[in-house]
Amino acid sequence: MTPTRKRRLIAVLVIILGVGAAAVVAKKALNENMLFFVSPTDVKEQNLPAGKRFRLGGLVAGGSVSRASDSLTVQFVVTDGAASVDVTYDGILPDLFREGQGIIAIGELRPEGYFEAAEVLAKHDENYMPPEVADALEKAGHTVESATETDT
Repeated sequence: MTPTRKRRLIAVLVIILGVGAAAVVAKKALNENMLFFVSPTDVKEQNLPAGKRFRLGGLVAGGSVSRASDSLTVQFVVTDGAASVDVTYDGILPDLFREGQGIIAIGELRPEGYFEAAEVLAKHDENYMPPEVADALEKAGHTVESATETDT
């Protein structure tokens, strides 16, 4: 093998290793920062690991909102009609948050079995529902129209 060919081979191998390492780093970074949408039915059916962040979406169950008198902690139940998940949130809720409201909570499942939300998002007007929440409600047998009728 001539010295020129040897240098070219080494250069090609270094480029291949560099591109491979960059791809591995990019894939790992994307997986850590991607938040998947999960419905309450999915939470009950799947064994989700405690501490993994995801987005939980559904409707706030009627009569489930409980506020602490000495702090901003709020406990409520998110349901898709087929299953329910207890949620705890410590912070100021959006103005549109109420029972029967479609929401998405970002947080993690705790080992005790409840969902600890770091952020709660509510729909922004009478006609909008996040597509993931609408799909989860339809899979559970509820129509999107009947879910929005409970908001009025």
